[in-house]
Amino acid sequence: MSLVIVELTYKVDPAEITELRPAHLEWLREGLMAGRLALSGRKMPVTGGMLIVRGTVEEAQAWCASDPFALADVAEYRFFAFEPSLAAPGLESLLP
Repeated sequence: MSLVIVELTYKVDPAEITELRPAHLEWLREGLMAGRLALSGRKMPVTGGMLIVRGTVEEAQAWCASDPFALADVAEYRFFAFEPSLAAPGLESLLP
């Protein structure tokens, strides 16, 4: 299984993100339920977030284009293809 690591970096002050966060979290939940999203979380300090997405870079780019943060143009996205070869116990489902 191909995975894509997606790095989000806020283009605006994190305080401005607060208004969009509920819609973004709903988008993430939908991705989890659909099996597209494997993991997500904030970068620390809070300057953006990280996602691990199942699929190709092109599929991840298309999906991320529907993120409320992308639609409001408040974050930029970088995509890294990743082919896992080892996993800690409990994370084996991320292996091909």
